[in-house]
Amino acid sequence: MIAADVLDALALRGWTIGTAESLTGGLVVAALIDVPGASLRVRGGVVAYATDLKASALGVDEGLLSEAGPVDAAVAQQLAAGARRVLGADVGVATTGVAGPDPQGGHPVGTVFVAVETPDGGAVSALRLEGSRAEIRAESVRRALELALGELRATGG
Repeated sequence: MIAADVLDALALRGWTIGTAESLTGGLVVAALIDVPGASLRVRGGVVAYATDLKASALGVDEGLLSEAGPVDAAVAQQLAAGARRVLGADVGVATTGVAGPDPQGGHPVGTVFVAVETPDGGAVSALRLEGSRAEIRAESVRRALELALGELRATGG
């Protein structure tokens, strides 16, 4: 289970994790806290579904949101950084995108960005997913956790 692997990698570093989620609506943090013992590593999660909340709650630049919209790689990176800051976590994981059923802001359904920020750096991944709304959201969770695990392993976790 990838969530357990992420938590194991965090434990090796003595780090904690927090999430900032839009299209996944809390599913990333839910996957993490489904793992027994998660309370040692998981600080919490913020669901910022509304665009203005991404700025007010997580510190995403309002100019960026006005120019690029909420479905953007830089927005995902700022969400992950905001999760670290707001939740007092070592690692922030973020999701933003379009799960459907309709396109949003000129982006087709299945356009997703996942991002991770750690004390050692970060990464963002642009995804083009297919399937139902539920399938896109589930795959977004999996990909966000995979990205986090990759970053943790790259930094020695």
